[in-house]
Amino acid sequence: MPPTEHQIEAADRQARKWDWPGTEPLPAGSEQHRDAVCQMFRDTFNPYKPSVIEWPKLEPEALQRLTSLPIWDIAVTTETKARARMLAYGDSVNDPAWREAISRNGWEEGRHKDVLSNLVTSYGIQLAPEPPDRMPADPEWGYLVTGYSECIDSFFAFGLFEVARRSGYFPPALVDTFEPVIQEEARHILLFANWLAWHRKRLGPWRRIRFEFRVVRAWIFLGWERIGLARDLDGGDKPAVDNNFTLTGSKAVADVDIDPLDLMAICLTENDRRFAGYDRRLLRPTTTPALARLAVRIGRLIRRRRTATAVAGAA
Repeated sequence: MPPTEHQIEAADRQARKWDWPGTEPLPAGSEQHRDAVCQMFRDTFNPYKPSVIEWPKLEPEALQRLTSLPIWDIAVTTETKARARMLAYGDSVNDPAWREAISRNGWEEGRHKDVLSNLVTSYGIQLAPEPPDRMPADPEWGYLVTGYSECIDSFFAFGLFEVARRSGYFPPALVDTFEPVIQEEARHILLFANWLAWHRKRLGPWRRIRFEFRVVRAWIFLGWERIGLARDLDGGDKPAVDNNFTLTGSKAVADVDIDPLDLMAICLTENDRRFAGYDRRLLRPTTTPALARLAVRIGRLIRRRRTATAVAGAA
């Protein structure tokens, strides 16, 4: 029996708001911290959306805008890789609570690929054949790269999605259809951020040093990937499509040119909003928002100085 509209709406609300009982702290690395994070991921699972998405009929102009977006190949490929790497790491984890949560995350990534596959089929979008992916020999390395990549991409996707909603460049029905998928990504990076903190605290001094070197290496790899220099660091070839859409794609989702600083400010607001419903004791991803806040502050300071200089020169 298909779910009722009431069931779908209730599940959608449940996926966005969650609190752990009590008020005591949840120290990173503690059993309480692990139990809370894994329970959050279990309780906020949405069994309906995005499984029951019905793609709205689009007018020719809106259809052209959608099909011309340069993201579909990399989006499908990314979800395929994320699913495989999360499932591989989940299978390698000894702790049953984390194993269940990370494996569920991998399953949801597979569902995202199904969503995208249904979208491209429904709207006649032609995809290039998926490139072969060589899985990293080390499942933890694959999970680190995937998790950090999602933290970066989701942060900018939150802002771009809001820009698309405000601009009306795409029909509201299409934007609303994607909404549960975007919120599900917030859950994914919330899980990763808390696993990362928990994992770090459980490592001894020497293993912690080795792990931090791996974290630095992951950030370097992702930086190189986004400027097109990555080759074989994670066991794959150089991406054939643009990995920078989440950084540069505002023109593709709105009919106005948005200043990068203004886009980052929107991303920061949306990032806070997406996580606002989850227990404040759970850790949030911090690196990308911190870098964005720094960039916004520096950019605005430079703007003010240029304005003051221009005013002084005109006087």
